[in-house]
Amino acid sequence: MLTSKQHQLLVFIRDRLEATGISPSFEEMKAALNLRSKSGIHRLITALEERGFIRRLPHRARALEVLRLPESAVADAGRVSPEAAVPEAAPDTGTGFSPSVIEGGFGRSLTGVEPAASAEAVALPLYGRIAAGLPIEALRDPSNTINVPTSLLGRGEHYALEIEGESMIEAGIHDGDTAIIARTDTAENGAIVVALVDGQEVTLKRLRRKGNAVALESANSRFETRIFGPDQVQVQGRLIGLMRRY
Repeated sequence: MLTSKQHQLLVFIRDRLEATGISPSFEEMKAALNLRSKSGIHRLITALEERGFIRRLPHRARALEVLRLPESAVADAGRVSPEAAVPEAAPDTGTGFSPSVIEGGFGRSLTGVEPAASAEAVALPLYGRIAAGLPIEALRDPSNTINVPTSLLGRGEHYALEIEGESMIEAGIHDGDTAIIARTDTAENGAIVVALVDGQEVTLKRLRRKGNAVALESANSRFETRIFGPDQVQVQGRLIGLMRRY
């Protein structure tokens, strides 16, 4: 799933490429999305690239390629302006935020931990694909769980989430994998964590701290390391295992 701004930008880039064959400039993107700075566009582009929606073409300035649209988007439904591309935000749920996302058709989320039918497994809450735009706790759906062997788990609370994108493939974490996460708000340097950035974007990255700076490292040489201030990143869990279907 994408945030409303990510979806707006993706549609804007798609429409501009189909109309002119040339990617819009950062200035044009900033104006289309009514953002104050180009750094916001840079972050949106990075998030879309990490999730496999766009690709930056090497050795060409302003060269972007749209690889896919969210499953909920109808590609042939005619041209949609950025302002009309996203529905109104849902009403405040009483949790302190108002979700504003584009559903990607994944439909999995959080519930409490319950014993599975087998004594050798535990039913963990299963989130949808790790989602930009919402804290993990926002995606609650009691109907979605996954049975995980107890041998993979330690003490404390755990949850599972489905990975989207290729930003961590060099750590052996692939698109479609199910990550087993120990819920925690702290993690040691070098740990792979679920991180909430600026209260808006949730991502799975390797955590590094140096002085007051917090770095979120991808495990893919095509993606850059992102640096944040100490109050911009909130740890929501630590990776302890992976499950994969073949």
